[in-house]
Amino acid sequence: MKFTGRPIRIAGASGSASDRRHAIAEFARHYTKDPVDVIIADFMSEFNMSTVAGRRVDHVENAMPAYDLSFLEALEPALGDLAKHGIKLAVNAGVCDTKGLYEVVSRMVKSKGLDLKVAYVTGDEVLPAVQEMLSKGQSKLQNIYTDERLADWAFEPIYAQCYLGGLGVAAALAEGADIVLCGRVSDASPVIGAAYWYHGWQRNELDKLANAFVAGHLIECSNYVCGGNFTGFKSLENGGEGWVNIGYPIAEISAEGDVVITKQAATEGTVSVDTCTSQLLYEIQGPWYYNSDVTAIIDGIHFEQRGINRVAVLGVRSGPPPPTTKVGITARGGFQAEVWWFLTGLDIEDKARMLETQIRRLLAPHANKYTSLNFDLLGSSLPDPHSQNRATVPFRIVAQARHADDLSPRKFIKVISDNIMQGYPGATFHLDLRQGFPRAIFEYFVTLIPQTMVQHRVHLPWKPTTRTQVLDIPPPSHTKTYPSRQPSQAITHADRPVNVRKDFGPTIRGPLGWIVHGRSGDKGSDANCGLWVRHRDEYLWLRSLLSIDTAHELLGDEARHRPQLAIERFELPGLQAVHFLFRNLLDRGVGVTTTVDFLGKNVAEYLRSRHVDLPTQFLNRGKL
Repeated sequence: MKFTGRPIRIAGASGSASDRRHAIAEFARHYTKDPVDVIIADFMSEFNMSTVAGRRVDHVENAMPAYDLSFLEALEPALGDLAKHGIKLAVNAGVCDTKGLYEVVSRMVKSKGLDLKVAYVTGDEVLPAVQEMLSKGQSKLQNIYTDERLADWAFEPIYAQCYLGGLGVAAALAEGADIVLCGRVSDASPVIGAAYWYHGWQRNELDKLANAFVAGHLIECSNYVCGGNFTGFKSLENGGEGWVNIGYPIAEISAEGDVVITKQAATEGTVSVDTCTSQLLYEIQGPWYYNSDVTAIIDGIHFEQRGINRVAVLGVRSGPPPPTTKVGITARGGFQAEVWWFLTGLDIEDKARMLETQIRRLLAPHANKYTSLNFDLLGSSLPDPHSQNRATVPFRIVAQARHADDLSPRKFIKVISDNIMQGYPGATFHLDLRQGFPRAIFEYFVTLIPQTMVQHRVHLPWKPTTRTQVLDIPPPSHTKTYPSRQPSQAITHADRPVNVRKDFGPTIRGPLGWIVHGRSGDKGSDANCGLWVRHRDEYLWLRSLLSIDTAHELLGDEARHRPQLAIERFELPGLQAVHFLFRNLLDRGVGVTTTVDFLGKNVAEYLRSRHVDLPTQFLNRGKL
């Protein structure tokens, strides 16, 4: 335990395998001016979990490793300063081969002559447990998004990975580890583990754990809480300089569990009530936010600006963790291919209709083998455009099939490109046709398994004996079973009836996003979306406007074309926010959805572009 009486400072240095690579090294290099105790970094997602699982199971010769390579790029230049300053590091980067990553990192440390102890966490690979439950009928193993039973799933599971809590990370640090490598712990678990270790907490101190859990969620997506992916991005521009190096966050967590979010010194971006609201709303699905170690109850959460780039997290309550943990099951889903065309100028809709009619006819001899075939016009041309590019709209054709041969060039891409001579005026397809060849896709089924069936272990290879090299982390002894669906209210429960068109003065028609912030993201086949306002007196208008019926209306064709869509809604008055969960909006999830918004990040931006009646008194305060 490293308790010193001051808050632990935990830096968030990566939010995905696609993040910039410099943050771990920068935090370590600048320790003397901007000290941190622990650096956490996340390199995993549902997409790389499922695609890497397929690669590992298939044992493809000369294939890329089943751990994340970008982490090694980020780690190598940081190692010297991590050792010099005694900074701990805990990361989600093992993907499907955490032990393999440990071996590589150990060699890297040794080659530099450094005395750094490297631990790794296992137990997330649970396919045998899932198969045992399935064969014995111990559980329905229902998909938490679609309610489908695993026994009824049309695909054969090849890999299963569950989400572990943070106490394995805590145990590794307590045993002297300098670097802790994890496979699939939850995104916030490294922060929970670091705070638990540093302050010497106990498992029953749920309020403290819940606050650390929320802190972990706020910093695990790196720049998101500092102005990345933020609908107030224009306010950060500062002549362009404010956009070029948005900083990485730091969570300060006291022994009592008090949390302040700040960021790297001498970097751009900002930490504000609105950026924290944006990140909090990104992945929640209701007022109960689950982790293997604790449930955070967030319906009373609010933020308080405590200074420049310093925001306090307040109002978090706690509940026991659920007895189960989430598990993602991967299966081979078949193959996908796509082709893009470009339509320019006038009559875009008619040109698209002509192209679709022609292509459907040409593909007809093969389309009976497709599992999906979609034609999508992406955008619209500007009136009287000032350049040809601004007058051009892409048109996307995407197909899926169970077998690669059903999407072979002669059955898909060649047929489509052969249409060009009879095509619409200006017919042009994208010359980079690589996406037109079939690529493997992977289905992802998300269910729950008991934590008691998970063998959560910490490996400490530097220990002297085999007996001391492995620690078992027991599941929580005190849990609570929560309803399968979170509380939802279709409309607001105001103190008096509200007429949104009359009770707020004169209105004009305009985009919702002129005065309303938004943030959305994917969770399997669902999209979650939070919308909030800047001023307290605007909140009654927002929550009165945004009923479930209005959300259906604003989704437009997205709702009408998805009969399986269901919407859940709840309010966060401390954040002046309304949160929606759009169930089944994203087909079957990131790996196989045919929408271009495969991460659900643009759902909020679409809704903000929709026109509603906006009170002029709110508009007069300035547009976002």
